[in-house]
Amino acid sequence: LPAAAQGTSDSAAAAVAEKGKMLVAANGARLGSVYKVTPDGAAQIIIDGKMVTVPANTLSNKDGKLTTSLTKNEVLALH
Repeated sequence: LPAAAQGTSDSAAAAVAEKGKMLVAANGARLGSVYKVTPDGAAQIIIDGKMVTVPANTLSNKDGKLTTSLTKNEVLALH
């Protein structure tokens, strides 16, 4: 059981944005598919017609989904 718990935390820490993967907000709302991944690992998505770069340090892998710790409104404010 501890090994499983450790594996879960490792996957959350090692979230890697991939082009085409759906990005989900902290509350579970779908934000959009990753359009591009920057050299530093940030995910770029197009949301409401705007290109937005979501910082790599906000990304994690929750339940197999690429998730940001930001809300949709916070992501929209990044543009």
